[in-house]
Amino acid sequence: MAYMSQEKKAIIAPKVKSICKKYGITASLSVRNHSTLVLTIKSGKLDFITNNNEVTSNRPGGFRNGSPAKDHISVNPYWYHEHFDGKCKEFLTEIIAIMNCGNHNRSDSMSDYFDIGWYIDVDIGKWDKPYQLDNAYITA
Repeated sequence: MAYMSQEKKAIIAPKVKSICKKYGITASLSVRNHSTLVLTIKSGKLDFITNNNEVTSNRPGGFRNGSPAKDHISVNPYWYHEHFDGKCKEFLTEIIAIMNCGNHNRSDSMSDYFDIGWYIDVDIGKWDKPYQLDNAYITA
């Protein structure tokens, strides 16, 4: 059964903070329902929204929900590499690897058996608090 504690979060938090500082990102790390480690990216120098819209629009099928992202994105931790490129993808690759450090996934969906250490969510902005792009943003 998935389980994330405040103690586990406290071990991961300094590494997450150093990666965010490296890329000029302001974010918060929290635990949801004792099962999910959540990174909420509030502001930064990386233009995630434009990057996601450009990469997604150039893929076959384009936007699955019918419209581009405007002010927030819930990143799919399994498919982020298909939705971002450049520095945004580089940042997400590093941050997701750190968030999964010590995690395991011995699930077998064919036999309806799910065994994961914890889940992760990466949110860029929120529905009620949009992502804020700093003036000196990085494009690539």
